[in-house]
Amino acid sequence: MQLKIFPDRTSLSRDAAGQAANAIRRAISERGRARIIAATGAAQFEFLEVLTTDSGIDWAKVEGFHLDEYVGLPATHAASFCKFLMDRLVSKTGIARFHWLEGDAGDLSAMVREVSKQLASALVDIAFVGIGENGHIAFNDPPADFTTEDPYIIVNLDEPCRRQQVGEGWFADISQVPQRAISMSAQQILKAKEIVAVVPDRRKAQAVKACLEGEIGPMAPASILRRHANTTLYLDKDSASLLSASLRARGEESATPVSS
Repeated sequence: MQLKIFPDRTSLSRDAAGQAANAIRRAISERGRARIIAATGAAQFEFLEVLTTDSGIDWAKVEGFHLDEYVGLPATHAASFCKFLMDRLVSKTGIARFHWLEGDAGDLSAMVREVSKQLASALVDIAFVGIGENGHIAFNDPPADFTTEDPYIIVNLDEPCRRQQVGEGWFADISQVPQRAISMSAQQILKAKEIVAVVPDRRKAQAVKACLEGEIGPMAPASILRRHANTTLYLDKDSASLLSASLRARGEESATPVSS
């Protein structure tokens, strides 16, 4: 894992989007198409805005999947991840092939099996992920399942996760937050060729510390990213604030452009 720490989320997003765009363009150049996994949530706003603006990507050659979706929530709901990705990625770029997780599908299991089949059918070039306040990646809350090979799984959401959704303004109160979700499994995320983790904000600092400085295990789900050699973790000074001085120094050095 490579660690990069920036002064603010603007510079973080710009650098992360540059890496993501390079990976997508490279895949299209080498194979004629790129397959991506897209994350949602407030932490991804600036990153997706930069990525979808003047990135030089032929989006018609991009195939997309998303990490997760609430069970029972229609795509028209303001908190739906389908709506988030439609508004902030798909409609802005014209991606022709995006595999939607329909949270209100009549036969949820059949829908999950079909999208899982499509996801597992070929290599994913790059996955965009975040880290939750409780340390989750996708909706793999602690204790996360580190063993299943199923591409997507149905999970129960813990209270800290649900409270985060209220805190970010997606729901008025916790009673409105669904208790179950469809989530890409941790092992499936690790199958991506490259992973870009965008994690700004002080409220993520404890989860970031557990991810980087604690044991790799299900109680700190994002810690599994350390098992993927081609992961880059993008932090700002706030989300990195609880890290050891040596780790912060390493991350800040990695984020500093090399003088020519």
